[in-house]
Amino acid sequence: MFSYTQTKPLDAVDWRILELLQEDGRMSFAAIGRAIGMSTPAAAERVRQLEAAGIIRGYRAELDLAAIGRPILAIVRMSVVGDVLTRVTNAVRTMPEVLECHRGTGADSFIAKVAVATVTDLERLIDRLTPWGTTSTALVLSTPVARRTLAPPIRPAPEPTGRRGRRRKTP
Repeated sequence: MFSYTQTKPLDAVDWRILELLQEDGRMSFAAIGRAIGMSTPAAAERVRQLEAAGIIRGYRAELDLAAIGRPILAIVRMSVVGDVLTRVTNAVRTMPEVLECHRGTGADSFIAKVAVATVTDLERLIDRLTPWGTTSTALVLSTPVARRTLAPPIRPAPEPTGRRGRRRKTP
């Protein structure tokens, strides 16, 4: 049995499991095992180790926002000054319309992805945020990349070497 540490990078099997589960979080251990050439128990153990290491943080259902009554998706950027960061953080955590919120650098202190039923609901949400700073809102018209499956990082090719292992000089 092995465990994941900062010194043990993910191998090709780990990455394949992660790709499969990103595409279908409900995939059975048997199906994962078949896809990676392992037994069901071995595949299950690898998944459990990825979960225990915190690499797999959870499994979620992907919802159709329009079908559940929140067809308007928007990005709300917010610039705040002073000691209001904690108050803004606490406020957005309680707003059910906020799907994601990121604290960033530069002019935007916070960037939130929100889903609302109506433009009036969006206006109310913005009104709740404006006491703490300046907002800028963009409506999402379409989503060309909804969710990308993460793959292993691309490593640069090693430099060619001469007969004795020394790097060749390039002109």
